[in-house]
Amino acid sequence: NDTWKKNYAPRNAVNFGIGGDTTQNVHWRITNGELDGLSPKAIVLMIGTNNFGLHNDKPEDVVRGVEALVKTLRMKLPATKILLLGMFPRDAKPDTDFRKRIKTGNELIAKLADDKAVFYLDIGGKFLAEDGTLPKEIMPDFLHLSPKGYEIWAEAIEPSLKKLLE
Repeated sequence: NDTWKKNYAPRNAVNFGIGGDTTQNVHWRITNGELDGLSPKAIVLMIGTNNFGLHNDKPEDVVRGVEALVKTLRMKLPATKILLLGMFPRDAKPDTDFRKRIKTGNELIAKLADDKAVFYLDIGGKFLAEDGTLPKEIMPDFLHLSPKGYEIWAEAIEPSLKKLLE
């Protein structure tokens, strides 16, 4: 997509995101060679919402999966900094079950940050209207970002990412 080409391709970045991935899928991939031979300065990790949608997991289960990913990434890539993003909001309205589970999950995920190697950032509010609803022009299906949503994401993480890459 254009946002990737503009913001990340010039940095020699690699995108390992696969639609529908859960914490278990990513953990399997990183323990089975996906990162072999790589030594990135930083990793941006945003994972978990698919565990709610596909497995109907509880927030605590999702956080255990995210924690396992962070531990494995730290073990395999000890010099790499991790920008751990809070899960993005989903659903049109603010009071849904998914939104509540994401809020609880994010509160727990935030505790995984040590501000030395793992840094937490929640940018979910940047996608929402003032009344807490999720505009269709940012997430047309209330789960996946539009090109405008990707621009918001890139802009929101840039200051943190820039610091980690220095």
